[in-house]
Amino acid sequence: MSIVASSAGDVLDYALAVFFVGSGLGLAYMLVRMGGTFAQLSSFIRGAERDALPVVVKAGGTVDRVNDQLDKLDVVTDSAVSMADNADTAVRAVSTAITTPVKKVTGLAAGVSHGASAFRARRDFGAAMKVAKDASARRQSELDEELRTAGREPSAGSTGQSAQAAGASAASEPAPEGMQPSAESSGTSA
Repeated sequence: MSIVASSAGDVLDYALAVFFVGSGLGLAYMLVRMGGTFAQLSSFIRGAERDALPVVVKAGGTVDRVNDQLDKLDVVTDSAVSMADNADTAVRAVSTAITTPVKKVTGLAAGVSHGASAFRARRDFGAAMKVAKDASARRQSELDEELRTAGREPSAGSTGQSAQAAGASAASEPAPEGMQPSAESSGTSA
């Protein structure tokens, strides 16, 4: 059969054969290239696994050492908290040991002073003792309040008021019975 004597069906058969051969060669080329890509990917994954495994092991060791150090730090902070509690207990004990006698002495001084004034004014020992006990108790409670508020900052606007309040409380402190100030001594005369 000659090429000139071929029919259209024969030409289509030859064209189809050339198309299939070309497609097969193209697919073979693509598959060979894809196989190379998969080989490179497989090599990359093996290398990453080989390199990443020691890093993971080292990171695990580092985490273990950090946890050990944190455990040590926990012991240190527990010790610091314990020392702070012990210091607080010691300070409270010393504070109580110092303030209790001071409160008693200031109460005694106020009681003696007010009691003596009341005895001189009325010549009644029982009434003078009552005035002395009241003055002593009042002075001890005032000192307690002063010690409680000693470390606090005054609130806004009360800076000058604390001095005025102290003067007003001293001025408003009741005098022993029979010792009321006269109008001349209180400064209310014209």
